[in-house]
Amino acid sequence: MEPEPYKPLLHIVLYQPEIPYNTGSVGRTCVAVGAKLWLVRPLGFQVDNYHLRRAGLDYWQHLNWQVVDDWQQLRSELADRRFWYFTKFATGKLGDAEFTPGDVLVFGRESQGLPEEIRNSDPERCLRIACRPEVRSLNLSNSVAVACYEALGQWQRGGVDVPLPD
Repeated sequence: MEPEPYKPLLHIVLYQPEIPYNTGSVGRTCVAVGAKLWLVRPLGFQVDNYHLRRAGLDYWQHLNWQVVDDWQQLRSELADRRFWYFTKFATGKLGDAEFTPGDVLVFGRESQGLPEEIRNSDPERCLRIACRPEVRSLNLSNSVAVACYEALGQWQRGGVDVPLPD
């Protein structure tokens, strides 16, 4: 892993991701918005997986990322940060959250989402992205992109200096 190339605006956590293409796409979004990507083991693929790198195309070399062994290690590494948990079971809506630079956005496995014990640990920080009832949820990489750009948009509308071109 290369040294940290930038101070992250956000921390994006994929809890036990299963599909390398999704993780690669999330990595690409992280580079675009200046976020750090955290992967919590076990992973459903190897981090040197061809499909992971292919989905991230030539952006992976610019990605600030880290793999941690478990949830406790992640919580320890980001102990001073505010966490937001994305789940279809949340009553809180994405648009109601007030994000601040440095926040941690946590997303679960593609097949099962976040475990109940994580969701129940801080229910007021659980958020959902609105979908019509015909759709269970958005694709993981789409959900991450929606959440990241909501945070950036809030900051820009609120006058926070976001170091990204307009």
